[in-house]
Amino acid sequence: MTLSLHSQLAALIRGKPITATPDTPLREAVQAMSENRVGSIVIVEPESGKPLGIFTIRDLLHRVAAVSCDLDQLLMQVMSDSGLLMLNWRSTIYQAALLMARHGVHHVIVVDASGKLAGVVSQDDIHELQSGGGKAISGAIRGARDMDALIIAAADIRKLAETMLAEGAAADPLTQLVSTLNDHLTVRIIELTRAEFTLPKTDWCWLAFGSEGRFEQTLSTDQDNGLVFAASAEDAAKVREAFLPFARAVNEKLAACGFPLCKGNVMASNPELCLSVEEWHARFGGWMRANSPQALLDATIYFDFRAIYGEEDLADQLREWVLKRVPGENLFLRLMAGNAVQVEPPVGFIRDFTFDKNPDFPHTIDLKTAGARLFVDAARILALANGVGATGTAQRLRALAERGKLGRDDIGAVIDGFFFIQQLRLRQQQDAKEEGAANRIDPDKLNELDRLVLREAFKQAKKLQGRLQLEYRL
Repeated sequence: MTLSLHSQLAALIRGKPITATPDTPLREAVQAMSENRVGSIVIVEPESGKPLGIFTIRDLLHRVAAVSCDLDQLLMQVMSDSGLLMLNWRSTIYQAALLMARHGVHHVIVVDASGKLAGVVSQDDIHELQSGGGKAISGAIRGARDMDALIIAAADIRKLAETMLAEGAAADPLTQLVSTLNDHLTVRIIELTRAEFTLPKTDWCWLAFGSEGRFEQTLSTDQDNGLVFAASAEDAAKVREAFLPFARAVNEKLAACGFPLCKGNVMASNPELCLSVEEWHARFGGWMRANSPQALLDATIYFDFRAIYGEEDLADQLREWVLKRVPGENLFLRLMAGNAVQVEPPVGFIRDFTFDKNPDFPHTIDLKTAGARLFVDAARILALANGVGATGTAQRLRALAERGKLGRDDIGAVIDGFFFIQQLRLRQQQDAKEEGAANRIDPDKLNELDRLVLREAFKQAKKLQGRLQLEYRL
């Protein structure tokens, strides 16, 4: 079975985890780790089997060898139990990778639906899914102590992506890897910046929107982010004012790493995107009640949000609120669908392709606006209407097919069409020399096979649009 960062953690568990109870002598635990050639042992409750803590090789070095070398003490005296990191086995491999990056640890405990121990996943397990270069860059990011090191790491991410693209890497794993490494970079920037500020003592979470929120970042992308925090209506304004200088500093450091400041000001340093949970509810509610097609068009990227750093529960609560509200907002969904079908795929009845009237790039197709975005918009609307929590376009489409909302036989072709266009975008972004040309391609410069596949990819986009037109009687 081929695994990706979107696969469930259950698929990465290699075997039955090695366990011990709190009153197990340390000597026995270390011997069990040696005999089984593992780097950790999980401490569980004797009766329920639920995890209580973990003891790792690092703990052996720092908590035992560097202190007393006493192997006769009980395991409970040296195990790591503070902030024990656990994920449900239905969580994704990506979530485990990001959790370890946030907390600077090397293992995550995986539990089943009842909270019982299912296995342990390590950084090495996840790194096997990534290229060697990705592993090296991830390590450099975690070890970075200043912005100079992170600026170098950001440049290395782009170089790695370009190398993988030249070697024929597919769009799906490539954009996943780029998004994951960019997430790690953002986490480290936030960690370093957080140390420079005295932040409010409340829960908060850094959010990603748009392509980063969908795990679909390409080589040419600006910032789309926000911040959610916990505060009462009376305290929200004061808390926001305290977060804004910190958010501005993070945005500026991201810009220094090659992520331009968003021209539309979709950034956490914008007071309108640094909001309490209740204010975010009001913001999303306002978009759902809006009857202006332009307002809805401007709001689309916000519905692709996900957590990057902080209290992920705040983002989860916001997502649950949105998913409960949207399916009942029929007018909102219909207007969103109307926007999504305004741009037609650039294929003609007589000629293979049609072209817009862009004077700077004649005889070219915008692979973002007239290509990838058609898939993204349709998948977003259908996912929100059916309570699908995934943010990635392919993940949304697969989830819809599993629920019987899209034909299982056809969904593979739709997803392949989306990824083929993404692949062409990546190639064009690598080669583009002129500003504004990053997503534009002249189909006459493609080989015959690529032209045929591109035309078929646009037909798959048209098929998705047809589903929207049928669903919302457009």
